[in-house]
Amino acid sequence: MCEINVILLKGENRERIMDSVAKILVEGDSIQLTGILGDRMTVKGSIKEVNFSRGEAVILSK
Repeated sequence: MCEINVILLKGENRERIMDSVAKILVEGDSIQLTGILGDRMTVKGSIKEVNFSRGEAVILSK
């Protein structure tokens, strides 16, 4: 299984907001994250980068 950690980027600050994310759903400026255990989080922003070799997705905060 391939899970990634999600980083929220606010200016120069990087904050890990969720680990072991299995699904990312983008609807406009809302991004819904779903973890492997079914936990969910919705953040406002846009995806800057998804890097599978580092196992992370970076979201630019709005």
